[in-house]
Amino acid sequence: MEGIINNYRRNRASQNTKHMVISVSNIDTKAKAEKLIGKKVTFKTETGKSIIGEVKSTHGNKGCIRAVFERGIPGQGLGQKVVIE
Repeated sequence: MEGIINNYRRNRASQNTKHMVISVSNIDTKAKAEKLIGKKVTFKTETGKSIIGEVKSTHGNKGCIRAVFERGIPGQGLGQKVVIE
């Protein structure tokens, strides 16, 4: 299953580069998104390296999820695809 990185998890003053908000195709409700909690997320960099994360919770009512990665995702990763296993 594939998802697209929307943005960092942030507030008015700061952002956390390890926490990402991800939208997943074919998931449009909070109930469907809750089934993905605990799954692994993989982001492939341009150099071929992988950054691994885990789905921790839902975000909002439209089916987006929050994922926490082991390292920060670079700004070029916004709008890129991730693999959810």
